[in-house]
Amino acid sequence: MGAGIRSAVALLASVGILSAAAVWQAPPVADPTQPLAVLKAAAPRYWKGNLHTHSFWSDGDDFPEMIADWYQRHGYHFLGLSDHNVLSDGDRWLDVGPAGGPKEAALKKYLARFGAHWVERREQNGTAQVRLKPLREFRSTLEEPGRFLMIPAEEVTHRFAKLPVHINAINVRDLIQPLDGDTVAETVRVNLQAIAEQRKRTGWNILGSLNHPNFGWGVRAEDMAEVPELRFFEVYNGHPGVRNYGDDVHASCERMWDIVLALRLGRLRLPIVYGLGTDDAHHYHTFAVGKSNPGRGWVMVRAPYLSAESVVRSMEAGDFYVSSGVVLEDVTREGKELRLRIQGEEGVRYQTQFIATLRDTPLTSEPRLGPDKKPLEVTRQYHADVGKVVAESADRNPVYRFTGQEWYVRAKVISTKPHSNPFQKGDMETAWTQPFAP
Repeated sequence: MGAGIRSAVALLASVGILSAAAVWQAPPVADPTQPLAVLKAAAPRYWKGNLHTHSFWSDGDDFPEMIADWYQRHGYHFLGLSDHNVLSDGDRWLDVGPAGGPKEAALKKYLARFGAHWVERREQNGTAQVRLKPLREFRSTLEEPGRFLMIPAEEVTHRFAKLPVHINAINVRDLIQPLDGDTVAETVRVNLQAIAEQRKRTGWNILGSLNHPNFGWGVRAEDMAEVPELRFFEVYNGHPGVRNYGDDVHASCERMWDIVLALRLGRLRLPIVYGLGTDDAHHYHTFAVGKSNPGRGWVMVRAPYLSAESVVRSMEAGDFYVSSGVVLEDVTREGKELRLRIQGEEGVRYQTQFIATLRDTPLTSEPRLGPDKKPLEVTRQYHADVGKVVAESADRNPVYRFTGQEWYVRAKVISTKPHSNPFQKGDMETAWTQPFAP
């Protein structure tokens, strides 16, 4: 703006013809010799994120902006909206439904938070509708450099026979259509390969993760172990229907993790599988045990800066941990030692379990039998020393020293603080590290 124009604008503002708020002010010119503010402290730090969440684009019960706003306000740094077999893109209108119904109630909250100027409504053939804004349209409203990031995602939702097989594609660019396989393991494999093919074709760092293997008892430990492309799975999922803890016949997700690690490292010579924690949130209006709410489980990813590529690279390096409340200030492998530093809370105690499978542990197994004495199509029974606790500590800075006899070691930190909205009544806040090979 020239000096003459600036003077004229100032004169008009001074006599009330142009409001002061309308006077354009040039932003200060940044010094190009100085680092960008958001990158000044680009040393590795932990970023909190959730990578499995649903909205009105599939079977969630809220608008995507409202969901992202919830996570941002609750201290998360990144979020993936992973609706079923759809990307939040394109032109989509949602029927509001009957007066007083749940969608109308969600709409009122949406209007109160984002305003009538943002919320787009229409009536189509006598039906009130609201436009679902795509990610590319609303992300700039909520994202902040170095503070909050939206990562595009999709839950590739499929099944083999009646067994559900769901895989998250994280930092995905294009919609991935689910593919058929001849077995559960093959179904997992071909869909992970489709994710890898898109990554190769686009150059995007796209990560594939198997979701909730115990949902519908869909995926056994043996299925997971034999898929070379599998590098990530959900060891903790906050949805009440995914059966994290198994039952008398089915192994828990954590037990499955140890079986998979032991088989892959001890027999199959395949890479480590890393564990994820997610909400799998669908319900954002009523918070209770039995609802699929946000805020139950997440990942803490150590990366130098907040970008989708940086998050994915760090996860692929195993530089992250899972939490349902416990905060780890540091997890380090130093020579022959695995070291943790727990951020304590007043009045809360912490017990760290170091869990391993040793090299002399038998990796044989037996089928589980049903009442008719016939084998069940479930994870087989393995030796009790697969995934046994090899050391425990009540110290806030626990250390495990490798003996060289371990196939892997991972740590689990259990606190005495109850989860405020647990997956299951009685759950305590917990953290899980990734496995380390000696």
